[in-house]
Amino acid sequence: MIRWLPFFRLIARAEGISLLSFAITMPLKYQLLIFWPNQVVGMIHGLLFLLYVITLCWITFKFNWDFIAFCLAFTASFIPFGTFVMEKYYLQGKDH
Repeated sequence: MIRWLPFFRLIARAEGISLLSFAITMPLKYQLLIFWPNQVVGMIHGLLFLLYVITLCWITFKFNWDFIAFCLAFTASFIPFGTFVMEKYYLQGKDH
């Protein structure tokens, strides 16, 4: 059986790292014209983002999170370091 909140924490961290890795690959793409790192990171980030959103929807349904909690967690995925802050302050201590 999957422990959903620890799994969600793991996905949140991975998604946050993949978002921050664009800070390395975007200058490679636009200044040095090296395209493949950005393509690889983009694909990984896209998959992790989808997994994050699907897991967030499942957690919201399973643990009866309110709409505000869902919106905050969803918005955190668009902000650099947002998933780390959300994971540290919102999910800390919730072991359902």
